[in-house]
Amino acid sequence: MKLRQSTAVAVDGRAILIEGPPGCGKSSLALALIDRGATLVGDDGIALEIDGDSLIAHPPENIAGLLEIRNVGLVRFPASAARACLILAIDADPPRYVETAQRHIIEGIAIPLLRFGVGGPADAVRAEQALQLHGLSS
Repeated sequence: MKLRQSTAVAVDGRAILIEGPPGCGKSSLALALIDRGATLVGDDGIALEIDGDSLIAHPPENIAGLLEIRNVGLVRFPASAARACLILAIDADPPRYVETAQRHIIEGIAIPLLRFGVGGPADAVRAEQALQLHGLSS
């Protein structure tokens, strides 16, 4: 398995990889999605495995189930593996409207990628809708 610097959660068995620089809001978006029923895959690190034409995101052994909540500390959540279906790249100036997601190649597998702004009350709902509209099917 190959390690990747991403935070990831599974929504209905499909993983959203959340990427961006330190302090940009990856863990906060993951926490908001977990609050809405998502399952943690990994915070600030995931292990990737190729399975046929799919990329599976796994919790890394050393931090499995741990999510850093800013100003609170490390909190333990249930964690599971899931197929990588969408990448949300945190961006301070994302496009307002997206017709088609970009494709990002990881380990030879194309994953839809959206530049994604965070900081609003509907970020988790927007992320779920992004997965529905642009993510790979399960």
